[in-house]
Amino acid sequence: MHRSDRVAVYGRNSIEFGEVLAMGQISGIVVATVNFRLSPVEVTSILADSTPRVLFVDADLLTTVADRLPDDIEVVCLDPSAGVPPQGVPTFDEFVTCTSEEPVSRARATDIACLIYTSGTTGRPKGCIVGQDGLREIAFILTNEMRLGSQDRQLLVMPMFHIGAMAIGLAAHARGATVVLHRGFDTAETLQSVVDHGITALHLAPTMLQELVRAARDSPAALRGIRVVVYSAAPITADNLAAAMAAMPDAGFTNMYGQTEVITSGLPFEFHDRDGSALAERRLSSVGLPFPGNRVRIVDDAGHEVPTGESGEIIVWSATAFRGYWNNSAATADTLRDGWCHTGDVGVLDDDGLLHIVDRKKDVVISGGENVYSLEVEDAISDHPDVAECAVIGTPDDRWGEAVTGIIVSQAGTEFDPDALRSFLRDRLAAYKIPKRFFPVPELPKMATGKIDKKALRVEFSRPAE
Repeated sequence: MHRSDRVAVYGRNSIEFGEVLAMGQISGIVVATVNFRLSPVEVTSILADSTPRVLFVDADLLTTVADRLPDDIEVVCLDPSAGVPPQGVPTFDEFVTCTSEEPVSRARATDIACLIYTSGTTGRPKGCIVGQDGLREIAFILTNEMRLGSQDRQLLVMPMFHIGAMAIGLAAHARGATVVLHRGFDTAETLQSVVDHGITALHLAPTMLQELVRAARDSPAALRGIRVVVYSAAPITADNLAAAMAAMPDAGFTNMYGQTEVITSGLPFEFHDRDGSALAERRLSSVGLPFPGNRVRIVDDAGHEVPTGESGEIIVWSATAFRGYWNNSAATADTLRDGWCHTGDVGVLDDDGLLHIVDRKKDVVISGGENVYSLEVEDAISDHPDVAECAVIGTPDDRWGEAVTGIIVSQAGTEFDPDALRSFLRDRLAAYKIPKRFFPVPELPKMATGKIDKKALRVEFSRPAE
């Protein structure tokens, strides 16, 4: 294999997964990462788009896509702890022993490092092209924001197919810190690992942070060695953040806002004040300041910058920005304009330069750290013969940050059955995309243009239960 050839990695966190990523970063071979939570149809769509020569896959996941793979793809079982490989399929160790010890090429800054796939709003996955130079820039920004040193021990439980965990791992390595790797998040195992391995740095989605703090109530000393906490990937409630800060009073907290396309901003340690003042509350409600080297503007629909304090779309110029979408020039042209990445998020810059998220222009629901695009879910729901009309929104949830919520208008003469609808969706969507809540309604509110008024739906269905 040579520079710009592609491989795909489809598995949970493992040393072998990390070695595949490192192989690409050293050689210039492009690594396409696949979310292990996706449905077989979604996975095969990504493989068809990225056309890898080799698929590195956990044995238990291979069974879900084995009969859908192209004939010319070489399959290698990734993690020996994930099951016994089928007959004739080599293990990762066997594959490595048959290859040269030296890479056939060396990566250049201009090479593509990864294709990181995100769900498309029309259901087609989009491969974000992340350059070697951009990935390196992200790692150095994060290691500085986290203030990591060679004595730190970073716990990595977030999935490595996402840019977040991938970059956090690189940030730790850039400073010579130790990374303690888990296949996934388990509350009890995470708490025990903090104690057993002397963990000093955490990177968790808010729902994970909340569960960890609850688990530590009976052993408060377990978290006292933590000195860095990064929370990202989803909104966090003020109560949950306050509880985490109280449980780890000596830790520096930082949030990070961004997306696969571009990392944007973060709220530094010093702005996580615990004095309860109005200034502290305003800071904690924000997603912080643009990262060094980043430029952030708030623009209206015509692309004109709006005054401070007014809302508009967040656009970002950054050396960390992706280079475009693989095989999708139309989406690239829509997102990257004149060097600026259009995030699709609606935000406000305040007088102190802090960025506040107001809404999501693209109707992305962020549930448990995963992005769920409402149009994709709506398309799947609409295929059910008993559904006349539907809308999907995110509603506040203490555990998930946001819960995927379906508002359903049934066909005349039918009775809404949420369990039957969930069963119908299991073959069409990844489990985390299936709505956790359904609300039957006689009709959906519409705007003058005929579009569904999702703002009104969010107001109605986000109210606390009376």
